Amino acid sequence: MIDKRYEQKSTILTTNIGFGEWDEIFQDPVMANAILDRILHHAHVVSITGKSYRMKDHIKKKPHTEQE
Repeated sequence: MIDKRYEQKSTILTTNIGFGEWDEIFQDPVMANAILDRILHHAHVVSITGKSYRMKDHIKKKPHTEQE
């Protein structure tokens, strides 16, 4: 899929896995490097750090205890 879209169409990927860990995901360093090479060639990488937006409501709530 990446090869077919390379330099033809835009592709958006989101992940919480660092580029250095892709070898483990694909279980083949050559394949992971080929995919990353195509993905990153004309890429705009946006790294987001900080607290999870989805977790904000869960963090504000107090956990229920048996005493309450």
